Amino acid sequence: MLALSHYNSSASQLLPRLSNDSGGKVEVEGLLWQGNHTHEQPTTSGVVVVIFSMTLGIISNIVALFILANAYSRQRRRTKATFLLFASSLVVTDFIGHVIPGALVLRLYLSGGAHPKDFNDSDGMCQFLGGSMVFFGLCPLFLGCAMAAERCLGVTKPLLHSSLVTKTRTKICLSVIWLVALCVAMLPCFRLGSYTYQEPGTWCFIKVLSDTQEVDLVFVGLFSGLGLTSLAGALLCNTISGLTLVLSRLRRKPGSHHSAKSHDIEMVVQLIGIMVTSCICWSPLLILALMSVMHSYTGSIGEDLSSYKTLMVMGVRLATWNQILDPWVYILLRRTVLRKIYLIAKCQAGLRANKLGQWEASSFHSSEKKVNQV
Repeated sequence: MLALSHYNSSASQLLPRLSNDSGGKVEVEGLLWQGNHTHEQPTTSGVVVVIFSMTLGIISNIVALFILANAYSRQRRRTKATFLLFASSLVVTDFIGHVIPGALVLRLYLSGGAHPKDFNDSDGMCQFLGGSMVFFGLCPLFLGCAMAAERCLGVTKPLLHSSLVTKTRTKICLSVIWLVALCVAMLPCFRLGSYTYQEPGTWCFIKVLSDTQEVDLVFVGLFSGLGLTSLAGALLCNTISGLTLVLSRLRRKPGSHHSAKSHDIEMVVQLIGIMVTSCICWSPLLILALMSVMHSYTGSIGEDLSSYKTLMVMGVRLATWNQILDPWVYILLRRTVLRKIYLIAKCQAGLRANKLGQWEASSFHSSEKKVNQV
């Protein structure tokens, strides 16, 4: 989605420089004091971080999309084709959600970021960037939950799945997911919440830290609630699917062959990878945004404001990695790759067992010789 630069932590070692403006401003290599307000300006390293993040995300998503498209064209099983359609939609969404907000963030970095006095205001670009972050943040979470629910139905109730799940209904489900995420992102257009510039003035998000009102509290609650509910739903469905596959494998008779189960295992493993990635990347931001807006609304944030600002930046940095790591789930957790990993691990385990057996046999023979000598 985007990447944010680190704050300049060595400002105390730099000499202050008066700006040309006589309004009482003092600049220190990336820091700007105006009265009692301290603003940390974006640094040159931030541009490098944004470009590197965008390049890595674009390459990752293109490679994953190529792999999924190739697998989809060769797939004849309908259940697998439905899963690949969901997965391809997720990768496309991640790709677009990485390029558009990333380009806007890069533009803000190159222009020096928004001025501190404009942080509580919101222009057209800030509205679009904030809405993009909400839309492209909710879509992967919704898609991950929908994919987990589809696989859970396919694993536990295959006959019901074959009668209910079709390509047409899958496309309708995708359209509904994108539409719901779009409606949530556009709520500030109807004055149900607001987007504002966030520290250090190079990105926009829901207003959570200052001058929050009831509508902001409701908006953040809706955003975080939908995201956390999607993660919980994916966790529940993937747990049921995993346990069902494990029990099915334990009950399988020796010599029987179930090729369909290998496909199910591959899809469930990929879903677990997506779920773990989403939980690690998005949970901190969803929880932190909810905590921040509640403390800000009740006026109890006090001296912790700077800490919350820093945590929000760290949270959004972590969330941006979701769109970079998601494609690698499909790249690395394919059946061919998993089979190679399994064979390598099996060979290593076999070598260790052989070495252990040789060591035990040699030690037994040596001890036997000593006994005979006695």
